[in-house]
Amino acid sequence: MLQFTGTLKIKKDEQVISDKFKKMDIVVSDDHDSYPQLVSFQLANDNIAKVANIEIGSQVTITFNLRGREWTNKEGVVMHFNTLDAWKIEGGAISANAPSPVADVAPILDTNDDVPF
Repeated sequence: MLQFTGTLKIKKDEQVISDKFKKMDIVVSDDHDSYPQLVSFQLANDNIAKVANIEIGSQVTITFNLRGREWTNKEGVVMHFNTLDAWKIEGGAISANAPSPVADVAPILDTNDDVPF
């Protein structure tokens, strides 16, 4: 399990790749020294919702998997790509537009008490 903690700097637009795959890239900055690292993470499919209500500038901890793949272009050149596949996001200030975490629940009325009001 890999984790990275920093400040959420960028939430890019969601990209629909196919009817079964969509993704969103986010950038988190590690502000620990004079040369902060801006690290790009990918959220896929249902994991995109995990960052929807987190505001830019919030401190977050990202739990992710490291993915690697090989691709051969039209000229036969083999390339290798890495993806930091985020699957858990903790922390962050909740956006003012976020839905309330309290569900609309009707009060339970006890009709068996002796209280006159």
